[in-house]
Amino acid sequence: MLDIRRLRLLHELRIRGTVAGVAAALSYSPSSVSQQLAALEREAGAVLLVKSGRRLQFTPQGEVLAQRAAAILDALDAAEAAVAGSGATVAGVVRVAVFQSAAHAILPAAVASLARDYPELRVEVTEREPEQGLFDVSARDFDLAVAEQYPGSTRPLRADLDRTDGIHLATAADRGARIRADSLAGAAGLPWVLEPEGTVSRTWAVQLCRAAGFEPDVRFETADLVTHIRLVASGNAVGLLPDLVWAGARPEVALLPLPGAPRRTIFTSARRSSASSPGVVAARRALAEAVPAEHAPHAHGAYGAPHAHRAS
Repeated sequence: MLDIRRLRLLHELRIRGTVAGVAAALSYSPSSVSQQLAALEREAGAVLLVKSGRRLQFTPQGEVLAQRAAAILDALDAAEAAVAGSGATVAGVVRVAVFQSAAHAILPAAVASLARDYPELRVEVTEREPEQGLFDVSARDFDLAVAEQYPGSTRPLRADLDRTDGIHLATAADRGARIRADSLAGAAGLPWVLEPEGTVSRTWAVQLCRAAGFEPDVRFETADLVTHIRLVASGNAVGLLPDLVWAGARPEVALLPLPGAPRRTIFTSARRSSASSPGVVAARRALAEAVPAEHAPHAHGAYGAPHAHRAS
């Protein structure tokens, strides 16, 4: 009989790539992971892994067993969801990964709603960049991720929290009055604040500027959108801000329209095997209901901000 805990280690190695990565994710020591994988080979009666430099490479038998391990773990997820769904109350733990602007705008109301309606459900939330959050859900570190998709990029979408969110060129109020007529092209040569290299939002922003005929002078790089707002409001930089960061509050900066009125999509993602779990279903519903019906800013300094469309 193959040990399910060891099968999970094999699955984790397949998605994380290294023994050290598996050990860190599951709070084991690397030597313990290696010992358990060796024990799994003995149980299976086949060589599953071979050394390739400093890494382990899957043999054909290892690949087959790792794929089967994923299916077994999915089946366990589905079984747990079915058992939980047969009860009269929504209880247990739901682990949510959420990116920063959604955490500011959506999370407080959603968590308050869940605490009121499902007092036996424990909600644990961790901030994660969308790419990492989606990976972590797949890796079973979280049950649910709130993520984003920018125009021109592709990710699997779920209908539960699909929302469109306007994006604007953000400047200090006095600077906005000077470049409003020229919009994005008028920001060429100004200092910029953008998210770190490698993020989808950064790639999208740079491509947008290049399409307008200039390379942005990125002097400030941070994932913290509150810092973006402060740098823009103080006149130290211009940037691109999604409407959701205001969550209906008065914008602190001038917001100028961008070519084509681009919008990002906000959505939730869960593993298919556990998506029917009552805790996941309740969390998705609360998150969807917490999104303002129209979160585009309506205040002095917001020029031509389009409305957000609430999905049914």
